[in-house]
Amino acid sequence: MTRITTQMLTTAAQRNLANSQAALARLQDMGSSGTRLARPSDDPAATAAALRVRSAQRANEIHQRNADDALGWLGTLDTALGASTDLLRRVRDLTVQGANAGAMSAESREAIAVELESLRDALLQQANTQYLGRSVFAGNSLAGHAFAADYSHTGVPGVTLERRIAPDTNVVIDGDGVAAFGSGAASVFALIDDIAADLRAGTSVSGRLDAIDGFASAIVTQRSITGSRYAQVERGKELLEMSSNDLEARRSGLEDADLGKIIIDLKMQEVAYQAALSVTARAIPPTLLEFLA
Repeated sequence: MTRITTQMLTTAAQRNLANSQAALARLQDMGSSGTRLARPSDDPAATAAALRVRSAQRANEIHQRNADDALGWLGTLDTALGASTDLLRRVRDLTVQGANAGAMSAESREAIAVELESLRDALLQQANTQYLGRSVFAGNSLAGHAFAADYSHTGVPGVTLERRIAPDTNVVIDGDGVAAFGSGAASVFALIDDIAADLRAGTSVSGRLDAIDGFASAIVTQRSITGSRYAQVERGKELLEMSSNDLEARRSGLEDADLGKIIIDLKMQEVAYQAALSVTARAIPPTLLEFLA
């Protein structure tokens, strides 16, 4: 039969009181900090899950920033293509007007040629539109512009600029300058120069209308492609925002403390601790040495 000594009772009582006090302190820390995971040892499984959720949140934030950047690129690209369509429509109107060469004086043809050259410059400016210092029609170019003075395209053929908006989704954000405007002697800018030269020479420009229509159709096609990409990024951003809310709810469920429950647990633990103190004081009466001290 095991003999229970006063020392054993005292040691057990001190251990139980220390455990009760530690539980009380932990609840107080949770209540003051608002988190239930002050250290990994509080709940290893929940800590591991919380780390995975936080990693997913960081990835989600990166994808959201990429989506915002993509929308900026594509919005700028759409605006430039829309303005280019309007400019090319005016070029066509002037070409139709200039095609009636027999009823026009040399001065009238010269006036049309001058306006066409100003439209060419405006169109070239749209083709060299930039977003955050980079050309939207040659995002991979280091030249600072998509089209040089000789109308050559400065981008790298077959290389596009992309943004990742989901773990498995990349979206092209720059425009195909060659597909929209051509390049060099085969560009829309060279075509306008040729029309202006024909007008000054008194040559018929009616045969140039099909070429103008071809470029207009190409620009509209590129704008449609841009619009579909923009819609794709917008849908992706909506999904990212929904995922962000879900991840935050999961993180909060794992890490954040339930203050209402903590207050109840804290009051219960305080009662238990006070009861333990009272029981210990009754079960282990003071010794003569304690009185003498």
